[in-house]
Amino acid sequence: MKRQRPKYKQIIDAAVRVIAENGYHASQVAKIAKKAGVADGTIYLYFENKEDILVSVFKEKMGQFINRIQKETEQQSNASDKLRALIQIHFEHLSENYHLAIVAQLELRQSKKDLRLKINQVLKPYLDIIDQIIEEGMTENFFRKDLQLALVRQMIFGTLDETVTTWVMQNRRYDLVALVDEVHRLIISGIHQE
Repeated sequence: MKRQRPKYKQIIDAAVRVIAENGYHASQVAKIAKKAGVADGTIYLYFENKEDILVSVFKEKMGQFINRIQKETEQQSNASDKLRALIQIHFEHLSENYHLAIVAQLELRQSKKDLRLKINQVLKPYLDIIDQIIEEGMTENFFRKDLQLALVRQMIFGTLDETVTTWVMQNRRYDLVALVDEVHRLIISGIHQE
């Protein structure tokens, strides 16, 4: 498969950087090719167009992120610890790659509706992990039984997403990972079984 070639990864990594530095709309394929050290035409061996590059960036990077979360949460013994691990990895992953954080938090939101729908499909496995954690916590009687799954998922994802967006918008003025325990505590206090 052509996407397994080393140049594919070079292009993905270059695209993250170029889009973060210039914005999606100002990031011409030629700029991405130059940053990747490939000819402009080489891009089209791997991607249909710039939109395909953006979706592929998100698929590739989100896939790595989801795998990391899946492995770490499986090692935890209860829903609360799994939720904390998810928060930690979410914050660590984006704080370790500021350019990816810019793309994920700012540039993807400025895209067209059909592009956002494609991105939402890529995000679905991550949301499924959140659902599994909530359901496990309810089964364990650690989380309240009357929780509305979709609402709690939205609350958790929205909290993490907005926390990272604020961190990006404020040019990393504080340590994102240092917020893990407080964010975990706030979420747990809202869903814990009394």
